[in-house]
Amino acid sequence: MLLLWSMSFVVAIFALVLAVVKCSWIFMLISTITCIPVAAYFWGANNAWQSIGFIPLFLLMLTMAFWFLEKKVIIWRDLK
Repeated sequence: MLLLWSMSFVVAIFALVLAVVKCSWIFMLISTITCIPVAAYFWGANNAWQSIGFIPLFLLMLTMAFWFLEKKVIIWRDLK
């Protein structure tokens, strides 16, 4: 079980780095989905670590921002 949790964390970080470098909403969505098990583990904490549970929400907002940014660029290219 620890191996699956660790792999999920590694894939989430790797996809996050790729998403930021390439400004890709698909990699950001992959990072969001793979970050959910890690966040769910810390959601049950009764201290400051509980705030880690909000990371998937932040990543989802970034995913939507990247998606809208990509759509805006595509529309801008069509207008030229």
